[in-house]
Parts: sequence; structure tokens; C-alpha cells
Amino acid sequence: MQVLSGLIVSVDAFFIGLSLGLQEKCKFIYLAIINLFLFGLCVLGYFIAAQIYEIIPFDPDIIVGFAFIGLGLWVILQYFICERIKRRRGKAKEASLKTIVLVGLVMSVEAMLITMGITFIFIPYSTFIIPITVALAHFGYSALSFFLARTNFVMRMPARLSHIISGTALIIYGLMALFVELGV
Repeated sequence: MQVLSGLIVSVDAFFIGLSLGLQEKCKFIYLAIINLFLFGLCVLGYFIAAQIYEIIPFDPDIIVGFAFIGLGLWVILQYFICERIKRRRGKAKEASLKTIVLVGLVMSVEAMLITMGITFIFIPYSTFIIPITVALAHFGYSALSFFLARTNFVMRMPARLSHIISGTALIIYGLMALFVELGV
């Protein structure tokens, strides 16, 4: 179940890889570096979750739920705000290196939160397979979609659609965590 959970909740990485693949400036090496950093944060998230689980006076699913809902909304709103600023300044729609780093940071923090959430859910039976699965799933999904984005068929898809789907996936995961807590 831990492996399955890591694979399911990492699907949003597919859309992040897709949005990075649609950017001409983004190279695959950038995605590999992002995912290496992401793996480190997943391991860190696993150890943090294992240490703080007993300290939290209520069920951590509430924290996980609201964190993912906020992160999903942030991904969607951040994209539209950046696009509006770019249109006002008359800049091209191509992502800067700063934007690619920001997307990588958001994806890494999101993976860390996923790792923490799965660890919370499976404590006391959680294992180190959780951060490994989450990190490998993120790399696999994002690498696959990155290369798909470089094909002619996928390039026709608007970049905003991938941001909306990625943010929505995070929101759905957050709602699922809250519904589990509420017993719905």
C-alpha cells in the first residue's frame, strides 16, 4: 500500500514535467537536478514525519489536507499571475531559468509533503520505501511527460492546462486527506 500510495499521489509530477517540457529553455538535465534535490527532500520529509508524529496533538491528515489544498491553489494562481505580469510587460511566454528553479522548488516541497503525508498515514508501519517510491515516481512521471512534451502532438496542448491539472491534482489529494480525517 505504501508503494501504491506513492505512485498515485505523484501523478501531478506528470503535468509538471509536461509544463517544463513545453519550455524551450528547459533542458532534461535541469529536470534531473530538480529530481535529485526532490529525493533529498523526500528523505528529509520521511525522517521529519517519523519524529513529529507523536508531538502533533491531533490527526496530521488535517495538516496534510490543508497543505495540499493551499499548494494546489498556489500552483494555479501563481501561473496565472505570472502570465498576467508577462503580458503587461510584453515579455515572451518562455519561462526564465528563475521560473524553472521555482517550479522545481515547488515540486520538491510538494514531494516532501507527500512523503510526510504517506508516512503519517502508515505510522507505525511506514518504511524507507515511501521516500524512494515518491522520488522515483516523480522522476518517472516528470521525465516521461517531459519527453512527450517535445513531440509534435503534445506541443499543441496549452501550457496553462498542465498547470491547472497539476494544481487540481494537489487539491484533490488534500481533499482526500481531509475526507479520510472526517470519515467521509
